[in-house]
Amino acid sequence: MAGGRPRKEINKVEFEKLCALQCTKVEICGWLDICDETLDRWIKEEYGNSTSFSEVFGQKRSAGKISLRRNQWKMSEKNVAMAIWLGKQFLDQKDLARVETVNIDGPVFVDEDE
Repeated sequence: MAGGRPRKEINKVEFEKLCALQCTKVEICGWLDICDETLDRWIKEEYGNSTSFSEVFGQKRSAGKISLRRNQWKMSEKNVAMAIWLGKQFLDQKDLARVETVNIDGPVFVDEDE
């Protein structure tokens, strides 16, 4: 007679989707109703004995980043704020502040970068 709990089955596709959503190890364990030791043991069985959670997570979260980036680009077609933000992130665009000084000849505008 074998002792201990029945073995928990972990769905690999579900696990990888949780990684893509950037879920933490604690959140993944909570969702799968397992402890972190069980997850670590399953990862070694599924991905190789020398593989850690952080290695698998690093690989599988890339799908989530790609999906997020795709959604942001699509959103920028209709959302000006998103288009501006993406321009600043990827095109080195920036807001220029103008400083107004007053002298006897009238106002003078100077770009902050000068």
